[in-house]
Amino acid sequence: MEYELLKFIHILGAILMGAGLIGVWMADLRSRQLSELKPFAEAVRNIAVFYDGLVVPGALLLLVSGTWMIVDFYGGWAFLQIPWLTGMVGWFAFEFIEGNTITRLYFMRLRRLTRIALKSGHVTPELQRARGELVPSFTHFLDLPILFLIIALGTIRPTTWAMFFVGSLAAIALAALLTIVIPRLYPWGSEASPGPSA
Repeated sequence: MEYELLKFIHILGAILMGAGLIGVWMADLRSRQLSELKPFAEAVRNIAVFYDGLVVPGALLLLVSGTWMIVDFYGGWAFLQIPWLTGMVGWFAFEFIEGNTITRLYFMRLRRLTRIALKSGHVTPELQRARGELVPSFTHFLDLPILFLIIALGTIRPTTWAMFFVGSLAAIALAALLTIVIPRLYPWGSEASPGPSA
């Protein structure tokens, strides 16, 4: 019964985190399509709502239940001998740290700069520069592909490292491609103004 309960909590955490990351993705994409500051500010605010309301609670549920299951049912540090589980833990640890540092802090800064721009009535140079930063964009676009890889590893449970390495390369390549393509599809910055939205 303990394992089944932990598994339920783990799946619930994955659902919450996945829903939050999809919400963040959609809100970010919408913000890139807007040229009016007020709707842009609302989209940026929605990013924070999804992060704080879904992603963080989901990640905490995954952390607690996953650690508990590893200690009780996978022999603690013996999990390092299991490729699919090691891959899941490694990418989750990376995403947990990166998501709460680079990506989340970037969106918090973006929200603060957006408030300043709203008060000034136009896009500030600081907001324009922040919107064009590549590293936070890359880590943001990496979130969903890595989540899908983690879920795939936990579902398929490969006994070799091949799926982990191929999946990791594919996720990184997809994130890099999106980092290049999305800003070109939705150029944003100097044209943004208090005028009508695009």
